[in-house]
Amino acid sequence: MKPSSLLLALTLLLTSGTVAASAALAKKNNCIGCHHMTDKKVGPTWKAIAEKNKGTPDAEKMLAEVIVKGGKDKYGKVPMPPQAKAKADAAKIAKWILTL
Repeated sequence: MKPSSLLLALTLLLTSGTVAASAALAKKNNCIGCHHMTDKKVGPTWKAIAEKNKGTPDAEKMLAEVIVKGGKDKYGKVPMPPQAKAKADAAKIAKWILTL
């Protein structure tokens, strides 16, 4: 196998593991009750959150705080309730959302 092919395969493997792990964290913390990758539910889609926050300074930290503490008026009329039980996973979930 060529070194470039091996590097690509390794990158894809590592990246897909991160995506799968983060999607699993979103499911574990019941984010899927209100959010979906592309279909609007109660809250905005994860892709819409990513698009709105890309390039924003400290976006990862801000999203992690919104996950834990809740938020309102950023994506519409329905507020995001606090998800204190997700505190341990919030930074990983926020980082994952911003990669979408």
